[in-house]
Amino acid sequence: MSNYFDAFRIDHILGFFRIWSIPMNAVEGILGRFVPSVPVDVSEFHAQNIWFSRDRYCLPYITDEIVENIFNERADEIKKDFLTRNDDGYYRLKDFVNTQAKVVDWLSAKEDDVLKQGLFDLICNVILIEEENSNGQKFHFRIGMDTTSSFLQIEYHTRQQLKELYVDYFYRRQNEFWRRRGLEKLPQLKRNTDMLIFGEDLGMVPPCVPEVMKQLGILGLEIERMPKQSGSEFFHPKEAPYLSAITPSTHDMSTLRGWWEEDREKTQKFYNHMLGHYGEAPSFCEGWISKEIILQHLYSPAMWSIFQLQDLLGIDEKLRREDPREERINIPSDPNHYWHYRIHIGLEKLLKEKKFNEEIKKYVEESGRGN
Repeated sequence: MSNYFDAFRIDHILGFFRIWSIPMNAVEGILGRFVPSVPVDVSEFHAQNIWFSRDRYCLPYITDEIVENIFNERADEIKKDFLTRNDDGYYRLKDFVNTQAKVVDWLSAKEDDVLKQGLFDLICNVILIEEENSNGQKFHFRIGMDTTSSFLQIEYHTRQQLKELYVDYFYRRQNEFWRRRGLEKLPQLKRNTDMLIFGEDLGMVPPCVPEVMKQLGILGLEIERMPKQSGSEFFHPKEAPYLSAITPSTHDMSTLRGWWEEDREKTQKFYNHMLGHYGEAPSFCEGWISKEIILQHLYSPAMWSIFQLQDLLGIDEKLRREDPREERINIPSDPNHYWHYRIHIGLEKLLKEKKFNEEIKKYVEESGRGN
């Protein structure tokens, strides 16, 4: 590869530290867990004086109220056809629909998305996922546990204790373990090539990931509208570290113009706080706005500043597409929208757009990136 390229990107570099593993009997990812990861031992619950019940925490918590909230007027039908009432007053899913895969199989000849999603939600209403072959001794927290009705209906003190253990499980106890895993694998890539390495480090990034990347000289990815710092709404390009690549948008998100029209409140904050303008933000991402954002990125201290051609064309209101929604390459959550994008201007025509090309060249050279 190095005969042809100077750099390469590792997509989802977090996979070198851990992956998200989803059981074969699940359809949605919510019942997955990180692999590898350090589980919570049953003794930890006892040591923290946390009331522990395997059935209460690991089996779907289903009550009359929960069924009625999900299914409304169909609640009685659901209880009769899909649930069994236990002696303790709670419900259990009948065997033929007690996993998401079974629900899909059973509904294969029926079109009832409300029923399917409702049963999915019941199945996911758990707090812990038991580790296989642990004999009830080791457990993993279900991600988003604190938003489940199962969790919210536990008494307050126990909820607080569980939340502390949950935060430790996801944000502290795994960090050193995952750091060692990354350092076992990533140096092998470094040793076998002289190419510059980028790592796509977006998402739920544990602290060990940027530490290892910096140690190995692997560049991270910075996106203005996807800040890595918790509690921040935006990330300013001027704050990018040198060992990074900064970009206003990627193939998996809307372009600048498309994003500008998605959330008026967020656009207004960006206009006032990130671009430093007073007053009401324009309804559309006009050419001068695209230019300001491009220049923000070009003048960033990041080693690389990379742009989709759509965002560069956004500067020129005559060259860019009329509808910004047609600029997007991929919507990951929509299986029917993937990689259909084609540039609307032929390369031969674009080469003849002297005014546009000279303008971009000027910005690149004046920012010091043309050397």
